[in-house]
Amino acid sequence: MKKQLLTLLLCGGSFAFAQQPVDYVNPFIGTSNFGTTNPGAVCPQGMMSVTPFNVMGSETNEFDKDSRWWSTPYTSDNDFFTGYAHVNLSGVGCPELGGLLLMPTSGDLKVDFHEYGSHYEKEVAHPGYYSNMLTKYNIKTEVTATPRTGLSRFTFPKGQGNILLNLGEGLTNETGATVRFVSDTEIEGSKLMGTFCYNPQAVFPIYFVMQVNKAPKEKGYWKKQREMKGVEAQWDADAGKYKLYTKYTREISGDDVGVWFKYDVAEQEQIEVKIGVSFVSIENARENLKAEQPGFEFDKIASAARDKWNDDLSRITVEGGTKDEKTIFYTGLYHLLIHPNILQDVNGEYPKMESLEVGKTSGNRYTVFSLWDTYRNVSSLMTLLYPDRQLDIIQTMIDMYKENGWLPKWELYGRETFTMEGDPSIPYIVDAWMKGLRDFDTTTAYEAMRKGATTPGEFNLLRPDANDYFSLGYVPLREQYDNSVSHALEYYLADWNLSQFAEALGKKEDAKLFYDRSMGYKHYYCKDFGTLRPILPDGKFYEPFDPKQGENFEPSPGFHEGNAWNYTFYVPHDIKGLAKLMGGNKKFVNKLQGVFDDGNYDPANEPDIAYPYLFSYFKGEEWRTQKEVHKILKSGYHNAPNGVPGNEDAGTMSTWAIFSMMGFYPACPGDADYVLTSPVFDKITIHLDKKYYPAGDLVIEASHATPESIYIQSIQAGDKKLKGYTISHQDLVKAGTLKFTLGDQPKK
Repeated sequence: MKKQLLTLLLCGGSFAFAQQPVDYVNPFIGTSNFGTTNPGAVCPQGMMSVTPFNVMGSETNEFDKDSRWWSTPYTSDNDFFTGYAHVNLSGVGCPELGGLLLMPTSGDLKVDFHEYGSHYEKEVAHPGYYSNMLTKYNIKTEVTATPRTGLSRFTFPKGQGNILLNLGEGLTNETGATVRFVSDTEIEGSKLMGTFCYNPQAVFPIYFVMQVNKAPKEKGYWKKQREMKGVEAQWDADAGKYKLYTKYTREISGDDVGVWFKYDVAEQEQIEVKIGVSFVSIENARENLKAEQPGFEFDKIASAARDKWNDDLSRITVEGGTKDEKTIFYTGLYHLLIHPNILQDVNGEYPKMESLEVGKTSGNRYTVFSLWDTYRNVSSLMTLLYPDRQLDIIQTMIDMYKENGWLPKWELYGRETFTMEGDPSIPYIVDAWMKGLRDFDTTTAYEAMRKGATTPGEFNLLRPDANDYFSLGYVPLREQYDNSVSHALEYYLADWNLSQFAEALGKKEDAKLFYDRSMGYKHYYCKDFGTLRPILPDGKFYEPFDPKQGENFEPSPGFHEGNAWNYTFYVPHDIKGLAKLMGGNKKFVNKLQGVFDDGNYDPANEPDIAYPYLFSYFKGEEWRTQKEVHKILKSGYHNAPNGVPGNEDAGTMSTWAIFSMMGFYPACPGDADYVLTSPVFDKITIHLDKKYYPAGDLVIEASHATPESIYIQSIQAGDKKLKGYTISHQDLVKAGTLKFTLGDQPKK
């Protein structure tokens, strides 16, 4: 129960019944089952997040960041707290950031996290706020955030209280920090971050300024000393240990350093600590702190964060459904709006892409582009719900090309990590264009896309195996686990998107070139197995071949994070063509249904995420979409820590649920049509931005024959009865109303 978000708002001593969207959010959803979300305090798409760090220091923890692959600062499966991490990633698959660990303790000063860590209880979390009670010290901790700063409030028992800032530990695999005292109540410094997904050169600094609202009785640093041997070790009592610096307060640097403050505190005395950050400079971190937190006003900051969330979540209002369904829905929308997040400081400065230069913007500059995931559905949802931000996101991607010469693949704080495969910026941007969002530099966007799609492989940072792809029409398996089929499938979809974009811009020769390339997936189809199959350099199929190899993240020849069944239907731009390869529509449908019936569908990863919607491309089979979507919603999404079927992937898994619960889904990135399914709620009102969608609100209604009705009998968009099970983006946003009539049996 301690992981269940209270349905009452608890912040600053006030209570309110859950009536607004923000009150349904449960930040603990996704904090187990490798969902890699966290319950920390953050503002919508804010640079700063303040997150409980509980993945090191105790044998009682189920998961430890240093003993296995681990990519999140918090899991609800653990119970040992070692501080609050400032600036974190949510829903990603590799460890990064999660540093600047702030920890309150009481009693004797300890600076080894194994010794000062504490178990905790009484967790409370809602958007923009988190708190717990440290049982070892009887200290209540609370945190909140603004877009670029964090604020912590610690309520101490009587006696000696301590505040620690650990700069040696964190989720990042990088080391090294520098810190100095500015005054009794202020410190400043920097810490090195990076090596996301083990890219050794993708490193970057984070700059910080920390201020406390009470001067300490004593203050100082600590630093882990190197081991010594022989006589010298006898002369140095601190050799191999943490050394406390009690009479030195100039700057200090090292791999394992920290700062401590010591206080005499009265019973229930509160001390507040605020931290501002920047990825440009210490001066900017201080300016961010001054602009967003001129004082120490915890309740005011927490309330403002809550209001920001409620404003954004209120873009959609839902009626009907259960409380758990509303919680799943609004928590999904909450997860969507964490990344990408802003990178610029309050003065507009940001680190340019792969550069020592500092840029300046009057809008929002974004970072954390998990594009292999988010191009599949997040792009469509951002275009629909938050078109102004989507334009800033797209312009950021184009500006990255201007600064670095390439569109991003998996960008992180100004560094390209080259994580995952494909050319994902193309479908992300083209999808917005095809849905009518066109107020960006399309000339440069096309130039950037074409560069990635035509540059030879030895010079191509996005498509390193482009030479084979260009000359053969596919990527052969040259090493056993080189993910060749996965690479090619991503290129096919990107090139299909680029062909649509080229056609729209009047570039007919390019449109034909890229369309023809996009049909190359047919090389991989193997009739013997009825699946896609890796091809060797000599043109023969790879053997021995097992289409199931690759389950549960087992390495698989030709496929990345999956197997042949997870990828075979991933040609969303030519489903009818794939069906023809498979022997016709009926054989296609039966084979696709077998993926679900035989347990070969993986709802926890992206390659087959749209599979349930593919049935609706075939007349008379649309009921299968409705059935499978509702089954997945019930089995994979819950109001509980394990409530996401797998890694959240920067909002992608939640976006699947959001669309599915509303009754439509973008099954093919870059296609302006949505596939329709039966909504979960009785009424959904999407408050569309009239600047982009002049018709205004879209109201989706579902009338049920019985409470269990999930099968569509009829659909009406505005005053028009739909004949099929798709609707274009333009028709949807102009319809005003979308009405579903649902029954207990599939429509005959």
